[in-house]
Amino acid sequence: MADGRRLRVLVVDDHDVVHWGFRLLLTQQPWVERCVSARTGAEALELAQRFEPHVAVVDLFVGDESGTEICSAIRSGCPGTRVLLISGSGRISATAARAAGAAGFVSKDLAGADVARAVRSIGTGVDVFAPTESGPASRLSPREREVLDLIATGATNREIGATLHLSPYTVKEHASSVYRKLDVRNRAEAVREAQRLGLLA
Repeated sequence: MADGRRLRVLVVDDHDVVHWGFRLLLTQQPWVERCVSARTGAEALELAQRFEPHVAVVDLFVGDESGTEICSAIRSGCPGTRVLLISGSGRISATAARAAGAAGFVSKDLAGADVARAVRSIGTGVDVFAPTESGPASRLSPREREVLDLIATGATNREIGATLHLSPYTVKEHASSVYRKLDVRNRAEAVREAQRLGLLA
């Protein structure tokens, strides 16, 4: 954790344009001390050990290499480096990302300022798992998320209502909205889709 100091950042991606973009974006931030970049897992590990970055921003797919495997290698070789996984096309659940040792995952579709904010948050010890898309899953309301969490425990509508101080009818309305937004037909499908999207704790 950087504890308020300026952050050293390592970018791991096999595309030149991404390297230029990230370095331009991050070196303009007053809280970034240095930004270095790697194009392979081996290069990433070497730079991580040499510069001891606070944050490594690792693409989910680096050429033929797996970003999660690179993440695990960096975390093993440099425990003080926190990893933010990022991708323009693929996605990974929060559970799978955490299993690989990552402290966050965001999409390249986010605005530059939001990506920079995620990097800074990771560097100061905050985990960041932003919605991976602008689709239905990211539009669940806080109440719908609460209902979804309780559905995943196997609670009935009446039990969910008692927990959240809602009528069973209102719970049913929220559940129906969740199914519609996740494009599923029932509780079991909703739980499976929520797990895939990393929406469940």
